[in-house]
Amino acid sequence: MNRLLIFLIPWKDLNMLLMKIITKYVYELLEKDCNLKKISIPVDATESEPKSFIYMSEDALTNPQKLMVLIHGSGVVRAGQWARRLIINEDLDSGTQIPFIKRAVDEGYGVIVLNPNENYIEVEKPKIHVQSSSDSSDEPAEKRERKDKVSKETKKRRDFYEKYRNPQREKEMMQLYIRENGSPEEHAIYVWDHFIAKSAAENVFFVAHSYGGLAFVELMIQREADVKNKVTAVALTDSVHNVWHQEAGKTIREWMRENCCNWVSSSEPLDTSVESMLPDCPRVSAGMCLMRDT
Repeated sequence: MNRLLIFLIPWKDLNMLLMKIITKYVYELLEKDCNLKKISIPVDATESEPKSFIYMSEDALTNPQKLMVLIHGSGVVRAGQWARRLIINEDLDSGTQIPFIKRAVDEGYGVIVLNPNENYIEVEKPKIHVQSSSDSSDEPAEKRERKDKVSKETKKRRDFYEKYRNPQREKEMMQLYIRENGSPEEHAIYVWDHFIAKSAAENVFFVAHSYGGLAFVELMIQREADVKNKVTAVALTDSVHNVWHQEAGKTIREWMRENCCNWVSSSEPLDTSVESMLPDCPRVSAGMCLMRDT
């Protein structure tokens, strides 16, 4: 019976359900296997406003030597994931950040895991009640009541038809964006200002995949002096940043050439130099096709 029910669920709904299960499981692994703490943001959020979160190791802000910061790409992935497709088709080691986190902890790093796609919450759109025009008329009360009854019955039939025609549209939803974290770029800057910049680590290292690389470059543009002072090296994987479109200045491009490397999808042997049209960091082969964000 249960198998039959699965086949009756629309593919879109089944996919969403699977995504929720994966995300919940990865969060559990981050907390139980990696011993990371879930930290709510904004740090000064009120009880009623939308919130997001990041994950940090116990010593993330106090480790005096080194801190590792992980940023995933765009799309449906959440904190602790690189690519959900790899999680499903390969395994957790391929599709999540967990091997990176465990190795970083074993080698004495503090760890901060960003959550740049958690930008808003969805809530049901409030219904607008339109007052009947008959209320202000001089019609007898009995006639107004009959009109209101007909109107309610008409609306009831229309709502039933809409639900039958499009069962996914039972409720109209609206997005409430999280303060100062409404985009991956905003999120990276927020976490830098409230956590990374305040950490005791002498050396900060970033690992950024896909759109995460673009978010890092935007962070550099907004906090250039601070990033240069604190960040030692950046490992990018299939980064989609563009120093021209993002208007990164000459000093940023020079720093990236010395301190960043972008491993890109390629059939060439690992670490083979790959030609780039952009005058920023070196591009080298990852020795394989890297994961997509989805």
